[in-house]
Amino acid sequence: MSVTVRFAPSPTGHIHIGNVRPALFNYLFAKKQGGNFVLRYDDTDVQRSKEEYAEGIAEDLKWLGINPDRVEKQSARFALYDTAAAKLKDAGLLYPCYETPEELERRRNRARALGRPPVYDRAALKLTDEQIAEYAAAGRNPHWRFKLPNHAAGDVFAPERTEVHWDDVIRGRQTVDLASLSDPVLIRADGTYLYTLPSIVDDADMGISHVIRGEDHIANTGVQIAIFNALDAKVPEFGHHNLLTTASGEGLSKRSGALSIRSLRAEGFEPMAVCSLAVLTGTSHAVEPAKNLDALAEMLDFSGVSKSAAKFDPDDVGHLTAKLVHAMSYAEVAEHLKEAGITGGEEFWQAVRENCSTVGDVSKWWTLVTGPVASDVAEEDQEFITQALALLPSEPWDTATWGEWTKAVKGETGRKGKGLFMPLRKAITGQAHGPDLKDMLPLIGREKTLARLS
Repeated sequence: MSVTVRFAPSPTGHIHIGNVRPALFNYLFAKKQGGNFVLRYDDTDVQRSKEEYAEGIAEDLKWLGINPDRVEKQSARFALYDTAAAKLKDAGLLYPCYETPEELERRRNRARALGRPPVYDRAALKLTDEQIAEYAAAGRNPHWRFKLPNHAAGDVFAPERTEVHWDDVIRGRQTVDLASLSDPVLIRADGTYLYTLPSIVDDADMGISHVIRGEDHIANTGVQIAIFNALDAKVPEFGHHNLLTTASGEGLSKRSGALSIRSLRAEGFEPMAVCSLAVLTGTSHAVEPAKNLDALAEMLDFSGVSKSAAKFDPDDVGHLTAKLVHAMSYAEVAEHLKEAGITGGEEFWQAVRENCSTVGDVSKWWTLVTGPVASDVAEEDQEFITQALALLPSEPWDTATWGEWTKAVKGETGRKGKGLFMPLRKAITGQAHGPDLKDMLPLIGREKTLARLS
């Protein structure tokens, strides 16, 4: 079977790492199967949807390495949804309801108080023509609900257990009882569509073979299968993965800007660190940085996805980024160094990469090479530095120079260990820690070293 999947974000804000999980699950699954990935903007909410957010989502996905095979906007497909809605209305499966949100909430509260599930009672189906005319005269527009097939023929007011089954590609056999659910609202009172109907129509029209999404949609799946069947549309396969939460167990939101892909990108984190964390957290695979999306696709195994929520620590993005940076070749960073005006070449990168948490950190180490540097020498070490200065070797310098020089200084002063090396490091670099000076000293050169020791 040809695999086609989709990622359908709402362009009402910036995507965060929680959104990236289903995007990558779909993309990697399609990649592994030689299938297609559709980016479909759920922008039917024309008031809240903004083009700038759609552009931002595309930019973030590209940074992550996700390249859609097809891009669609639901706002351009309303005619298809209107046709589907008309078909359901003609079949008597989409019916008008006039309750206000406040009235519905009172009914739900009353049902809870009586120990009954707060399921919609289909009261709208009992309205007379006169009552409907009164609502219309009062300017009250209906919202429209889909009549679930959860009742015996001819008695819609007596729901009976009606099981919908599917073999979830992640969680295995699943069952939803439609009698436990309210008839879903598909069209709002203002005539706009909720997510459900456009999504089903598009999945059918675009030949979506697999719908892979978060476990919070499991109950919805039973409803959506019923609507697929009502529209005589082919039902795709479904897969529901666990959700990412914060370390304290809280759900993620577009409003949690610190975890947006845009902010993670701005902090200099590597895209594969973000991808690896988003995919591997909450699975049986160790959370380690994959080199690229092909490698990450091989790591992803749906059978290893936990059924528990996947808690993660945002600090892990930094840890994975550092691992990736430490393993990068000069060829992988050469363009970045060039753009940053760093001319130290491969020798410089090899000297500093183990001390870089992000590629952007190279700039501070380049400053250590080129200066200016504020030497940090304690008063009690001044005489020692003067002695060391007198023993500074002549050029040319190489990686053996640091060892030769410190050996001579040790012999002259009797200092050793930290008492020998730390004052020299602070005088030359202004810092107590950093890259190995045997590698840095030839890059700094004798002239600048002499100036910093003087």
